[in-house]
Amino acid sequence: MKYFIKRVIESFVTLFLIITLVFLLMRLLPAEKYFTDDELRVLTADQVQTILEANGLLDPPLEQLVRYYKQLFIDHDFGVSRKIKDNVPVVELIGGRFRTSMAFGVAGLCLSLLVGVSYGVVQARYKDRFLDHLGMAYTVLANAVPGLVFYTLIMIFGARVLGLPSLYSPKKPFLSAVMPVVCLSVGGIASRMLWVRRYMVDELNKDYIRLATAKGLTESQILIRHVLRNALVPLCSGLPGAFLVTISGSLLVESFFSIPGMGYLLVEGIALFDYDVVQTLVILYGFLGILGVLLGDITLTLVDPRVRLGKKEATR
Repeated sequence: MKYFIKRVIESFVTLFLIITLVFLLMRLLPAEKYFTDDELRVLTADQVQTILEANGLLDPPLEQLVRYYKQLFIDHDFGVSRKIKDNVPVVELIGGRFRTSMAFGVAGLCLSLLVGVSYGVVQARYKDRFLDHLGMAYTVLANAVPGLVFYTLIMIFGARVLGLPSLYSPKKPFLSAVMPVVCLSVGGIASRMLWVRRYMVDELNKDYIRLATAKGLTESQILIRHVLRNALVPLCSGLPGAFLVTISGSLLVESFFSIPGMGYLLVEGIALFDYDVVQTLVILYGFLGILGVLLGDITLTLVDPRVRLGKKEATR
């Protein structure tokens, strides 16, 4: 409990710093970015200054920051979009995108867990043989090749060979979701293959495996009941974070396949200098990342009773 309270306090401090930094960085942009191009064409310089003054954008940055804290923490107001959808509340704008990103993210995470863990077991079972070398080659390739290159190759193969839609379409939700989900799982598969193999190989060299063999357990029983179970414990700490990150959307994949999710919304907001949208999304991303780390530590203590997060006094 002491550790949990300490981490919660640290998480709030970190989130507070994120809110402060993103707000101040956005205010370093020219004040004219507050307006759309069409507005700047019809407004005079005096009208621009008047509107900026009326909205408090010419006030000192610290004064604006204090006002923003009040808006967030007291009024619970995240602002409105001015450029993506005029005067639509940011929370309403994000709502539909959140569900889209979550659907794709969860599908990609499930695929990476299914393939990555399964093939990691195969690699450990056939260590230093062809299937193991094949898996290691994929892991190296997935980490060495830029994601955009991988996504391009997947798109070309899927569109030309399999006939899948190259861009997301609500009219064909299942078919057009295949390639984005595969792209989202590429890195996760490689990571989970590598770690499952590594932990299982380490476990296979421990004394309790020799004891289980001496008792007459088969190789399959040892791998599944003992080795895999212990090897999955370290991976459990990363699952909450991985899940929370996936529901926030992928900037690159959503932009690449034109998926109307949160990642694509952030790219759009940055391109259009939509202040409130960018600030809210960055805060949300930061919150999900912090929460994922915290839940990962707690999950590790639940699945492995040997782990203790608090310090123990020295004993004699």
